[in-house]
Amino acid sequence: MARYVTKHWKAGFEGATRAERKGGPYRVYEPDPLCERAFLMDGATAADVSDAERAIAQFDSSTRALRNTEALARLVLRAEALSSSRIEGLVIGPRRLLKAELGFSPSDVTAVEVMNNIHAMDEALSLASAEPLTVEDLQDLNRRLLAGTPAEDYAGAVRTQQNWLGGNFHNPCRAEYVPPAPEAVPGLLDDLVAFCNSDALPPLAQAAVAHAQFETIHPFADGNGRVGRALVHIVLRRRGLCAQAVPPISLALATSAKDYVKELAAFRHVGDPDGRDAVAGLCEWLSFFSGCAVRACRDAEEFELRLDRLKEGWIGSLPAKPTEGVLAVADEMAGRPLFTATQMAEATGKSMPTVNDAIRRLEEVGAVKQVNAGKRNRAFEAVGVIELFTNFERTLASIADDTAVAKPARAVPFRPDQDQRE
Repeated sequence: MARYVTKHWKAGFEGATRAERKGGPYRVYEPDPLCERAFLMDGATAADVSDAERAIAQFDSSTRALRNTEALARLVLRAEALSSSRIEGLVIGPRRLLKAELGFSPSDVTAVEVMNNIHAMDEALSLASAEPLTVEDLQDLNRRLLAGTPAEDYAGAVRTQQNWLGGNFHNPCRAEYVPPAPEAVPGLLDDLVAFCNSDALPPLAQAAVAHAQFETIHPFADGNGRVGRALVHIVLRRRGLCAQAVPPISLALATSAKDYVKELAAFRHVGDPDGRDAVAGLCEWLSFFSGCAVRACRDAEEFELRLDRLKEGWIGSLPAKPTEGVLAVADEMAGRPLFTATQMAEATGKSMPTVNDAIRRLEEVGAVKQVNAGKRNRAFEAVGVIELFTNFERTLASIADDTAVAKPARAVPFRPDQDQRE
């Protein structure tokens, strides 16, 4: 049965203050394995999970019905990765990130970490079709996340030392949460991936439990939160709930960060896994997670409609009927707001002359603008997409869906009129 175990931390000589150098008692949490648990839910929680799954399925099917499905999937995936990074304290605006992707700022360490998160999220979706999920897959995700960062030396390694959240760097005596001891981690990870490869729960409930258990185990030295959030999408994609589009659940979780931490704590029950407290904590967590999923889908659907209207405005402003090349470039621009002609040719499969002609036509009507100097290696921006994307992120950061009504609950990109700060 799950329990807290009190241990003693030996005093040391490191640390600037007495509190950092002293020893003392601390409590380590030992969770129940997932594969042995029944996961009882009350009726209200089951209904919340069902509503969230219905919202995700509707979101997934609606994106297949609209023209810019790939564009939306790319941008929402980026939004999901960006928000996951923001939970970790990596704050960066979309224009700055896109410039780094084009190689304009190779020394931007924060951009490197966020781009790693985007690549890791993309890799997580590809893992969903590779059955079964393994511990090595999770290690590879962590390795991808930390590549090129100061934490690269221990990337992908399952921890062999005690870690903790909160308190100070030198001892866990005042930590907010102390994960399982390192010797327990391998067995808990084996149990976690076995649970992820099962069909024991409805897909959304399985994703929520897998995420909570991963965060409880905290198996890596760094990047646990980002791997844990990627795990949500591995489960949802593997179970077929979001075959096409990725709902930006991390955006909603980041907005409700305090509740997120509180509900994770409620999930970590003590005693009988089928007892009253354990069931109550599980239901609290599942209902909270379901609500975040519903909101993420709702706001992403609205974003898709606005993105589609923006693209229709580009095409409608052309003086003549658009060519196949112009339509292909406009479709790709919707999800690739900063690009070069070479990238656009590779993405659309069109020839360079066709792409250059399409860019010229769209530039003439103000749908495209060049963002660097000179005539060689030119980079272009799809006018309006970054602003639309920024507003989407800011909307999801407010409990009122509007940062003018309720202040953002987390770090957000600047408003479009402030974007020069990036």
